[in-house]
Amino acid sequence: MPDSKKQADGDAVPSAADGVPAPGSRWPGVVTGVFEESVTAEFASLTATGRPIAAPATPYVGEAGSTLDVSTGLSYPAKAERARRNPKVCLLYGDPVGSRINDQPVVMVQGFAAVRDADLQKNADRYVAASIRKLPDATKGAPRFVLKQMNWYFSRIWIEVTPVRMLWWPDRSLSVAPSEWKVSEGAQFPASDPPPAGKPPTAWLAPAPSWREVAAEALVALPMRDLTVVAGDGFPVCVPVEVVDLDGDGFVLRLGPGAPVLQGGPSCLTFHGHPEVFTGQENRTFVGSLGSPDPNGGAGLYRFAGTRVLADWSKAGGRIRSSLDFWLKGRVLKPRLRAEAARRGQAVPKVRFRSS
Repeated sequence: MPDSKKQADGDAVPSAADGVPAPGSRWPGVVTGVFEESVTAEFASLTATGRPIAAPATPYVGEAGSTLDVSTGLSYPAKAERARRNPKVCLLYGDPVGSRINDQPVVMVQGFAAVRDADLQKNADRYVAASIRKLPDATKGAPRFVLKQMNWYFSRIWIEVTPVRMLWWPDRSLSVAPSEWKVSEGAQFPASDPPPAGKPPTAWLAPAPSWREVAAEALVALPMRDLTVVAGDGFPVCVPVEVVDLDGDGFVLRLGPGAPVLQGGPSCLTFHGHPEVFTGQENRTFVGSLGSPDPNGGAGLYRFAGTRVLADWSKAGGRIRSSLDFWLKGRVLKPRLRAEAARRGQAVPKVRFRSS
């Protein structure tokens, strides 16, 4: 890890009350706006075997102001179950598209996750209100009676992340050493809600047959590329990278000189992109193994090999295409929604609006 700049004077470390930074306590001022304004952030969690999996999610500041939250669909809960099993997670705020902040810094946050699914109706109510407020164009023009049929989408599990460490850089080039913030020593962190009974659902999307074909398309179409590995302390580390080439059984990557020194081993490479006015996004996630820095290939070059591409659900294309895609996926996910609500001993949530 390169030497980090000291935290700026006046950027107070949050105090811990009952193990949680007090609501309203200040994170470094330079990053707080990033948490509010970012349209997407990579969320990285760990599989049972310790492999990192990262994908873009819509980030929110927690209702108490002490956590950074993402959600996943109740009918496809794998992301939440990974975080419940191993609460060490990472968020990368590395996508400035759609943000109102000029020269937005890149912020990596490591923290402990707490999964919330004990009150599914409350979760859905929060997601309906928060998502429409943050991304109004994603549902603009859709009649409410149509949105109310989409409970398979709006029914959510929330993942609340209490930060323990933040690194930030001026931009995605990672050309300088990061600034750093750490939570005060001795802090305790909230536990997840108890896991539901029974077996989790199986995968519902088939992976692409050819990772190379998907990779070639992603190199052309998707401008944001982020690499996730696991650090020695067991936390995922997620940073922006430049994909130099598609080579042999993987990719050649370049990291900026201010990037952390990464350990080789299981890793994840995510491509993603979305329009300035958010109406959907595309993403592709590849899993493989990161090699050591290439001593003969130039500064900061790594090889990412043994690649396969994970099943993907992107929301892209025009309104007609995305609406048809949503309808088809809803037919598959509605039975899963009922099963997942039943596993938690709760009713299937309704889509409710605050004015109704």
